[in-house]
Amino acid sequence: MKHQFNHVYHGKRVLVTGHTGFKGSWLSLWLSELGAEVYGYALDAPTDPSLFDDADVAFVLAGHEIGDVRDRQNLKTYVRKVQPQIVFHLAAQPLVRFSYDEPAETFETNVMGTVNLLEAVRNTPSVRVCQVITSDKCYENREWVYAYRENDPMGGYDPYSNSKGCSELVVSSYRQSFFHSDRISEHGVSLSSVRAGNVIGGGDWALDRIIPDCIRALEKCEPINIRNPHAIRPWQHVLEPLSGYLWLAAKQYQEPGKFEEGWNFGPGSIGNVPVSGIAAMVVKEWGSGSYSCEHPDADRVHEAKFLKLDITKANDVLEWHPANSVGDAIDMTVGWYLAWSSGTESLREVTIDQIRAYSEKAARSGIFWAVNRDGQ
Repeated sequence: MKHQFNHVYHGKRVLVTGHTGFKGSWLSLWLSELGAEVYGYALDAPTDPSLFDDADVAFVLAGHEIGDVRDRQNLKTYVRKVQPQIVFHLAAQPLVRFSYDEPAETFETNVMGTVNLLEAVRNTPSVRVCQVITSDKCYENREWVYAYRENDPMGGYDPYSNSKGCSELVVSSYRQSFFHSDRISEHGVSLSSVRAGNVIGGGDWALDRIIPDCIRALEKCEPINIRNPHAIRPWQHVLEPLSGYLWLAAKQYQEPGKFEEGWNFGPGSIGNVPVSGIAAMVVKEWGSGSYSCEHPDADRVHEAKFLKLDITKANDVLEWHPANSVGDAIDMTVGWYLAWSSGTESLREVTIDQIRAYSEKAARSGIFWAVNRDGQ
């Protein structure tokens, strides 16, 4: 797999903040498979069970620091110790409903955590690429059927979504003030931000997410209670946006000064499916179960009803596009949880096997980042 992404990651020191989380764990395992020297900075795994623990992600790490991105000095000290060349910033408070209970923590983590990370990057000469991962919810959501483009206004109704919009504004300010592409020969840092839709995949155990809610109910032979059955989201397997993040960062590394912008990585239009449709597909793949649209907490707090991403820019400029349909994503996801339920397989191997299978499918499809163009 080391030929992927133009061989950029082989032998590089890469820092992933939030590596103990769901997306961070998948990203850390993939980077390790690419031959990177992977370091992590995060709080302890946010759920029990967790992908980080179940797949023993710590085994593949060159360094693993338990720390809070709100602790500016500790974060700065660790980044300077690692001297990474590439930084992926995923550490965040990721839940809408939790943000209503703990708005201050949400803003402190998602906004000031981003400021602290960028300050650490400013003070670490080794960094060549910094990528801040935000969310599709960073856009000012007008509840329309049109897909949001990268130049649409930032916003956010709930504290979580608003904090992600604020984080995007922080990145924009640092890019203009300290990491401008016109002066990249002076500061040396290519800074981008990336936004993805609702990601699914094995090992997600967060509260208030449809896939973990489905699996918990199915394991107990109980009906799945759906909170917002008609809400439409851009669903995609976690490996889809991660492939976009990795490809963009590789391009940033090889061609500094060209890609310092915000980017959307989402599914095609057929990936925009209501929540009830996702539950029905999970039940079918699991082989049993049922679901109900009568949830006691429905409409207790505001959540977006329509949210779609326009990925034209990534298609045209990066030649990136999804490899999977939403059906493929459900198949991979439920397959992972069935392996977990059986308790007979190494979940690290299951996870890595899915990364390899996805990469091979992308290569067969001629997707640019996956193709070995020089035969090495």
